[in-house]
Amino acid sequence: MRLEMAEFPVIQVHLGSEFSYHTGSLEVNEEELKAFVLQDKRIQDATLAVAAPGEKVRITGVRDIVEPRVKVQGKGQVFPGVLGPVVAVGEGRSHRLSGMAVVATAEYEGTIRAGTGVQRSAILDMWGPGAEASRFSTLVNLVLILRLEKGLSELEAHTAIQRAECGVAKRLAEVTIGLKPQIVESYGLSEEKAKLPRVVLIQGCVTDSHHPNSNVSYYGLPIRDSLATVIHPNELLDGAVTGDTTRAMAPFPTTWDWQNHPLVLDLYQEHGRSLNLIGVILERIRFETHHGKEAIAQNTAQLAAILGADAALVTWMFAGNAIMDVMLTIRACEQRGIKTVLVTFEDGGSDGADSPLLYYVPEANAVVSTGGRDRWLELPEPERVIGPYEQIRLSSYPGAPVVSAKGSLILDGLDVILGGVDHWGTQTWTCGSY
Repeated sequence: MRLEMAEFPVIQVHLGSEFSYHTGSLEVNEEELKAFVLQDKRIQDATLAVAAPGEKVRITGVRDIVEPRVKVQGKGQVFPGVLGPVVAVGEGRSHRLSGMAVVATAEYEGTIRAGTGVQRSAILDMWGPGAEASRFSTLVNLVLILRLEKGLSELEAHTAIQRAECGVAKRLAEVTIGLKPQIVESYGLSEEKAKLPRVVLIQGCVTDSHHPNSNVSYYGLPIRDSLATVIHPNELLDGAVTGDTTRAMAPFPTTWDWQNHPLVLDLYQEHGRSLNLIGVILERIRFETHHGKEAIAQNTAQLAAILGADAALVTWMFAGNAIMDVMLTIRACEQRGIKTVLVTFEDGGSDGADSPLLYYVPEANAVVSTGGRDRWLELPEPERVIGPYEQIRLSSYPGAPVVSAKGSLILDGLDVILGGVDHWGTQTWTCGSY
């Protein structure tokens, strides 16, 4: 299975009366997009705005972010199971508008009032310290501002927001059909080289049995009740894996992150050179019993062994007791002779003195850190606020104080910033010893 990804870079976006793309400039038919979004009766109002890197703009109520893509050759279409029927994707040719994204924001309070299932939105600063903390501040962002019908369940809200953002993203990418791309990259697993180690990416996916859309979906289906699942890495590029839109906070990857998974792209760069990439395993983690954690660890390691893996790159998302599932998976792989490397962010507390992870096993002796999430940060006052909220909560706990989005903010962690946690090594962090 081979996929060509044709790239059309975007350096500026204009709201106008037609769709066009020319040498990095994208014009968007604002009224057509709004009419498309409002076909969903769960969405009562929709507006659009543009936020460019360096502007003193703060975006509020962020639910998800997605890169515009469209399939022009091959079976199915991008975002299968979300925008259309479940048809296997990952081959043929797809177009992408690089350097830009659709940022979905929405006014929505949710029906779950406390606990891990409570709805959460994020903010994104396009300048200053907040921009330095997020990979998404470097993109030209088309902000979709939605106002949802009152009383929607989390699943209904998630579905409405996701269909709107993915539909808008696909429509934007359609403007490139028939045009010549700047770059075409080709992805496939068929060119294995003898004597190179066979490597699988094990991607831990936090799920929540009490939340209907459960953070991660495969072909639009929440993976909440699944055991380990093998997928082709090309499926990620075509949007077969999507994120959650009712709990947009830094420890949860966005749809953009799944589309541009840096570990997948880096493994592809080394495929046939220093290693043979053999696939991706989506592993459900955060089981609520130790029995469940042991079972998923053995299930995942056995699947890697059946694939013939010599080594596994292991990573995850979120925090808390889900690290136990990850560590037990590393142990189970190592016991089968599969060498592992863990790629993870750290907790560590605001001054970096606390334990970076909650649980360890001796077999986890090769670990790469992508940086911390518990850092104090002061955000200056913006010149403009885009999004559904002018008053925001900097924490999800019940009774958390409300502050003005138009003022300066002091954060005791990066969770509230979209892209504030580097899950898989997207950004170019470095460290030194003194």
